[in-house]
Amino acid sequence: MRKLLVLPLLWIAAPGARAGEAPPPVRLAIVGLVHDHVTGMIPNLAGRTDVQLVGIVEPNQELSALYADKFHLDRKLFFPTLDALRATAQVQAVATFTSTFDHRRVVEMCAPLGIDVMMEKPLAVSMDDARAMQAAAKKGGIQVIVNYETTWYPSNKGAYDLVHGGAIGDLQKIVVRDGHSGPAAICSPYFLAWLTDPVLNGGGALMDFGCYGADLVTWLMDGRRPTSVFAVTQHLQPKVYPRVDDDATIVLTYPGTQAILEPSWDWPYGRKDMDIYGQKGALRLPNGSSLFLRMGNAPETAVAAPALASPNSDALSYLVAVVRREIQPSGLSSLGVNMVVTEILDAAKESARTGRRVDLAPDAAH
Repeated sequence: MRKLLVLPLLWIAAPGARAGEAPPPVRLAIVGLVHDHVTGMIPNLAGRTDVQLVGIVEPNQELSALYADKFHLDRKLFFPTLDALRATAQVQAVATFTSTFDHRRVVEMCAPLGIDVMMEKPLAVSMDDARAMQAAAKKGGIQVIVNYETTWYPSNKGAYDLVHGGAIGDLQKIVVRDGHSGPAAICSPYFLAWLTDPVLNGGGALMDFGCYGADLVTWLMDGRRPTSVFAVTQHLQPKVYPRVDDDATIVLTYPGTQAILEPSWDWPYGRKDMDIYGQKGALRLPNGSSLFLRMGNAPETAVAAPALASPNSDALSYLVAVVRREIQPSGLSSLGVNMVVTEILDAAKESARTGRRVDLAPDAAH
């Protein structure tokens, strides 16, 4: 297994970079290890010169020891609290791998300290928490961004450019399918424990994978909110997931456009794909790199999805640029878009609970 180079914990402030010199690395802390996506973040830190891992905050000593052994990390890198870490090292940014329920706690902890926060999707378990985070971020002058795997898909960016370039005409329907055969077989027990908890996750598959579609659709619709949300949830594996839904269908209505989100833990295979239909043509995105265009009844043709340019190419490069104030968060990762995403998910849960369509007020704050 590749060994992760652990940089010194104590960072000594250096003067601003001279002309032609690279700026000092962004001092990053990881908060939480109960979200399995952290297993992708830690190896990606190795060898980077733009970001420095100064510590990992995890109160569960057993879990900390597991990660220390798995990634050959110095035990001195682990701390039970952010305060304990900050007594040893300066922190500019936090990457959050807690439960979704704990996102609010992390943001409200970091905002007064001026520490920017990136969290794994979704933003929040509820609009109440989302609004609290938005208020804390504004008061503390920090940036809050949300990391989705699909943000870094070249096919999604290629489709966005084609849609907004008018290639397929006005949007009429968007269908987004996300999920896999269920977390029980693939997730760690630490991840599974909160992912299947209706409080800590805010729901089941509807939250876990519905956020991807809500994020993509809101982005494609230029941040506009749907006029209504209707959702149905199911328990196709009740013995495995007795407390939360494992399958959902969410219908979003916009003037002239409809979006259908199909998040599920019951697909026979893993998928993150999307179909986009316009008045003149359609786009099919079977994965993160492939893009197909069909105009009218003509056969579909492959379209080259352009490579994403840094800092919009991966989560760490994006976070570094945000912390350095080189870019302003926008699009799929932005707080503004994810406030709408949370509103959609809240409405979807309410619709599934009542069996009724939820109409969204045009002037609702987000």
